[in-house]
Amino acid sequence: MSISLVAGLGNPGREYENTRHNLGWVVIDAFVHQLGLAWKKQAQFEAQVARWDRPGRASCYFVKPLTFMNESGRAVGALARFYKLGPTAVAAVYDDTNIDLGRVKVTTTGSAGGHNGVASLLEHLGTGFARYRLGIGPRQPPQMDLKDFVLAKFDPAQLSLIQQTLPHYLNGLSLLLSDGPDPAMNLLNRRAKNEPEQT
Repeated sequence: MSISLVAGLGNPGREYENTRHNLGWVVIDAFVHQLGLAWKKQAQFEAQVARWDRPGRASCYFVKPLTFMNESGRAVGALARFYKLGPTAVAAVYDDTNIDLGRVKVTTTGSAGGHNGVASLLEHLGTGFARYRLGIGPRQPPQMDLKDFVLAKFDPAQLSLIQQTLPHYLNGLSLLLSDGPDPAMNLLNRRAKNEPEQT
């Protein structure tokens, strides 16, 4: 089954803008904007949703949960059930401290790896969804608390790198949606092969 639901993980509210944990929202916002789509708040799903009517293919739905990161799965699971989509029809776009900033990695298995949004997806959706993992590492300083690190804002140099890398993020996501996880893994993961695997 092709991917028909794409969830960008993040936290709502201005205080979370440009934080590392919201990189998934930055990328999905840019992708939806590139397609000329508009977000619509759908209270029954506790989310903002944008619908993409693909020529000759099933519609694809983009979602930004408004539940805060730790409850992301509640919104995504509700949407998946409403549209009768299994986990393999879902992709999650989110930040990953185990991958260097500017890199992307695609996987379909593994644990949450300490990411509360992914843990919520596993709880409410199940396993098998595609994971579009956006690097935000390495954690500096290494002893910094994980929560403090992911909720901190990017510095200007990091924001500049993200802007430069945005076309790569969008092209990779486009490949994932058009061709599926395996081709996306083959192309994108070669660039990320030196980073540690999440377990």
